[in-house]
Amino acid sequence: MMENLEKKKKKVLEIIKIFDEVYGDADCTLDYTSALQLLIATQLAAQCTDARVNLVTPALFERYKTVQDFAEADPEELSEYIRSTGFFRNKTKNIIGCCQKLISDFDGEVPQTMEELLTLPGVGRKTANLVLGDVFGIPGIVVDTHATRLSNRMGLTTNKDPYKIELDLLKIVPAEKQSHFCHCLVFHGREYCDARKPRCSECPLSHICPQKL
Repeated sequence: MMENLEKKKKKVLEIIKIFDEVYGDADCTLDYTSALQLLIATQLAAQCTDARVNLVTPALFERYKTVQDFAEADPEELSEYIRSTGFFRNKTKNIIGCCQKLISDFDGEVPQTMEELLTLPGVGRKTANLVLGDVFGIPGIVVDTHATRLSNRMGLTTNKDPYKIELDLLKIVPAEKQSHFCHCLVFHGREYCDARKPRCSECPLSHICPQKL
């Protein structure tokens, strides 16, 4: 078991080295200028592409500039701003509820711990880890569809449950590299490791990936 873990750690270091060369400037693909904006944009990205969210948020953040604005938003009006992201009624409810709780429990500020973030409506571990890593510099593993697909294909985990994948990757990805590693997984998933038609023959990781599709 330990030997297998050590092998995975070495593999991850090799993957990171390649990622740094290919995606050195990889960053969050959601547009934001504050912790609140990233918190809301990530909620909108559930079952929606980041590209679509980035089309919606300029007008949204122009209309709702503060946590108070969102907390006091008219649900019907807010729904119209985010309608194209899908599941807009549930997202509207969560965003308003989230911002109301930020005001009542956290003085209107986005908290900086996993435990506190998870008390907010509409916020799960993926959203929390993204905010913690990108805004506050706190290491964490963001498990989205890309991380799930690629970590399985590359032999870093055999789990499908996001939390179990997170725990597996936490054991083998160096803390200081975790946020950037997860962003690179997104870039690599889009560029080479597509869910339906992966470009294995062109992939810079093909020599260390056990799964040729």
